[in-house]
Amino acid sequence: MATSKTTLDELRRRLDDIDDQVHDLLMKRAEVVQQVATTKRGTNTPALRPGREAMILRRLAGRHAGAFPFPSLVRMWREMLAATVAMQAKFAVAVYLPEDGNGYWDLARDHFGSHTPMTPYQSIGQVIRAVTDGQASVGVLPMPHEDDADPWWRFFVSDDETTPRVLARLPFSGRGNARSDGDDALAVGRGTLEATGADHSLIVFETHGAISRARIFSGLSASKLTCTFFADYKTSRETALNLIELADFVQPGDPRLLQFKAHIGSTTDVERMLSLGSYATPLSMSKTAQATHLRTRRT
Repeated sequence: MATSKTTLDELRRRLDDIDDQVHDLLMKRAEVVQQVATTKRGTNTPALRPGREAMILRRLAGRHAGAFPFPSLVRMWREMLAATVAMQAKFAVAVYLPEDGNGYWDLARDHFGSHTPMTPYQSIGQVIRAVTDGQASVGVLPMPHEDDADPWWRFFVSDDETTPRVLARLPFSGRGNARSDGDDALAVGRGTLEATGADHSLIVFETHGAISRARIFSGLSASKLTCTFFADYKTSRETALNLIELADFVQPGDPRLLQFKAHIGSTTDVERMLSLGSYATPLSMSKTAQATHLRTRRT
């Protein structure tokens, strides 16, 4: 009959064997990543694919079972994904770090990995410059708010294809031990935008002439578009930039947006409509939260 000590020794040997197998698979995965990097070389294809990463984690969430905590599994995979991005290209992150909080730093570290070079900046403008000048691959910025007097998103309203776009929302799977002195964050950069099957998109449309929020939301509803956030910024007495977040992967040529533009165009001029980017809907956002419409003041 096996003694307690013999049983424990056997279990530990089995764990050692499993560790070796996991390690072998990680090394094989790294070999495939190197092949991917070689294939991408010379194609200007970004190493960072936030949508692809989100689909990987969703697939794992769908198959996960047993006692191992899923949040811990996500942490392991986030470190691995960050490492494989760094294997393909130089990668660094600029993080908005106000004097009164470290929450955004925690979110950036958890999402982009503990060994990814990260630089803190005390102003949003410094983060934007670091990304646009190429000092950082990605910038981590606060979620937009309706009452922002000088919103950062207005600096990304451009027809230039090289302009950074929103790529991801942090956190993707819960805050973990991230300090609670910051809101969720958006990652901006020059990665690849792609539909993942559950997405949110940020669209900016510029209007000339008076238009009420009631008219905007009526047009969105009529066009079968679900708005989860709205903010505007007056560029002059007659002209405004309007930011809408939509619960889907939506690009400016989408027929629903064209229908929306036609709906509100009878009362105002829509001078241009641009994508500010998109993000895969985080696992941490419940279906209820995804479906909740922004409460707006009807004017």
